Amino acid sequence: MTTAPAGLPGAGLPAVWQRVRGGSSLLPIVAALVGIWLVLGAVDPAFLAPENLVNLTLQSAPVGVIALGVVLVLLVGQIDLSVGSLSGVAAAVVAVGSVTLGWPVALAILAALVCGVVVGLGYGVLSTRLGLPSFVFTLAGLLFLAGVQLRVLGPLGSINLPFESWFVRSVQQGFLPTPVAWGLVVAIVAAYAAVQVTARARRRRADLPAAGVGQVVLRTAGLAAVLSVVVAYLGAARGIGYSVVLFAGLVVVADVLLRRTRWGRSVRAVGGDRRAAMLAGVPVRRTVVLCFVACSTLAALGGVLAAGRLGAANQGTGGADTYLVAIAAAVIGGTSLFGGRGSAWSAVLGVLVIQSIANGLTLMNVDQAARYMVTGAVLLLAIIIDMLVRKRREV
Repeated sequence: MTTAPAGLPGAGLPAVWQRVRGGSSLLPIVAALVGIWLVLGAVDPAFLAPENLVNLTLQSAPVGVIALGVVLVLLVGQIDLSVGSLSGVAAAVVAVGSVTLGWPVALAILAALVCGVVVGLGYGVLSTRLGLPSFVFTLAGLLFLAGVQLRVLGPLGSINLPFESWFVRSVQQGFLPTPVAWGLVVAIVAAYAAVQVTARARRRRADLPAAGVGQVVLRTAGLAAVLSVVVAYLGAARGIGYSVVLFAGLVVVADVLLRRTRWGRSVRAVGGDRRAAMLAGVPVRRTVVLCFVACSTLAALGGVLAAGRLGAANQGTGGADTYLVAIAAAVIGGTSLFGGRGSAWSAVLGVLVIQSIANGLTLMNVDQAARYMVTGAVLLLAIIIDMLVRKRREV
């Protein structure tokens, strides 16, 4: 039977260790997250209670969507500091459009997403046509969009969304029915198994190294076990929220696009070495523009979800810490600040790390100052690790 070489996933412990040393594995982040949960659970058992973990997932979804966009733009070696302000603008557009102007909620949400697309296109032009550093024009965008948010909200500065709205009720109180949740588990596991078996058969037909049957079974069983535990444990409380399902779906789509499409290969090529990618015929400008558009659109969607969760939009929506948390989540999750390395799952793991720390410290009645300091220390550690991994690759 043909087995996978050391460079392929699932080739054994040596291959896993090489991936960890090279910074391409998410295992250290997963281990850190589990460690954080165990420590916080030991200090305050209420942290691991199903109800609290349901709240944790709901809190993580809006900023996680924003962080996913940040991951995409970091992968091409750029950065967007305005995602927080843009999410605030999107929340304001939804509130003003649906409440003040009387638009259908769906139309207000669409208008908010269009704002994200327009901003992303503008950033893409500034980066690819004028060659401006993204740090500079997105910092300017942060300030400009903060002003736009204040202008859209008007003199009141705060607009409440009606609780009876399907949008607010879906975000705040919408949860998957238990049979649907378990049905999704079965469908996801079956689809994953089918993909693994198909990939193995294709590689064997091409006389290429392929994972063994045991490895395929082990991976599939592991995924089934993880999903089953999540659904069963969260189901002991309210279950899995619709916004969490949306976030997870977006991560899966982004992961498939990054790993299985030409666009995804272009993203990593541009982030790894822009000049080499250009010489190889990669559409560098188009790739960068699309990443900025995706980042801004996801930032707008995150603002929409935040407005639905709070049932309001105000001057504090998408505040100063929003973009910091989103960028920190992307970096802590394993996305490199220098481009070319990262995963869509970085957004999930990073935001869970940050929100878990914030949630646990809140349960322990630790003040905001300490929460900021702890989060900053974790971010600094992630950046140091990123630098060390980058230097190791350059040697």
